Amino acid sequence: MMPLREVLVPDWPLPAGVQALCTTRAGGVSGGAYESLNLGDHVGDEPAHVAANRKRLQETIGVRPVFLQQVHGTHVLEMETHTPDGSEGDACTTANPRIACTIMVADCLPVLFADCGGRRVAAAHAGWRGLAAGVLEATAAAFDEEGGPGKLLAWLGPCIGPDAFEVGDEVRAAFTARAPQAAGCFQAGAVPGKWLADLAGLARQRLQAAGVTQLYGNDGSARWCTVNNPLLFFSHRRDRTSGRFAACIWRR
Repeated sequence: MMPLREVLVPDWPLPAGVQALCTTRAGGVSGGAYESLNLGDHVGDEPAHVAANRKRLQETIGVRPVFLQQVHGTHVLEMETHTPDGSEGDACTTANPRIACTIMVADCLPVLFADCGGRRVAAAHAGWRGLAAGVLEATAAAFDEEGGPGKLLAWLGPCIGPDAFEVGDEVRAAFTARAPQAAGCFQAGAVPGKWLADLAGLARQRLQAAGVTQLYGNDGSARWCTVNNPLLFFSHRRDRTSGRFAACIWRR
């Protein structure tokens, strides 16, 4: 099987021995709404196609990607060699060089972490619910023995962009109640009570407030938007029936 070629390689100063990538929707065997590299086994795609796509990803990165059951919470799963796919968590971390921390998305924000010494890696699934509840802060706390947030690098992957993510008053209130400055990440929508939210901007605010200052990747510009780049990314909000792409980080 040929390794994947159409992937995003994060541009950030990872320590030696740590690698990361983010898949696109290209390079797999799925068809229809799932064309072509759908990695989600819970969205209605043929199981054999998902298995083939996951195998292609594993052969590309050289270690086993562990696919979580993501529930929009804050649980950070400590992973070991035999951690099974389907384990529940919205973030995962490991120091084990035989597995890859892997987050699947189709509009939510994937965030990858590594400490400056390359001893531990992590990945988090930041939809608005998990982000508001503190999933990124919980993931950063997993690095306390590696020097804490000040020794972390974080990469923000593709997600729904600030021109496409319409939310209600309750979402804005969930963020501004904790951090008034979050109001700057919401622009009034065309309908009263609706707002356009900058998910990546909110994540950057939360990470910085937690002490993580070395931030890379998604800056809210159009090229990172899942909704408005249909050839590159799956988007549940755009298509309703949609596959999932993934962001992975691992140690060698």
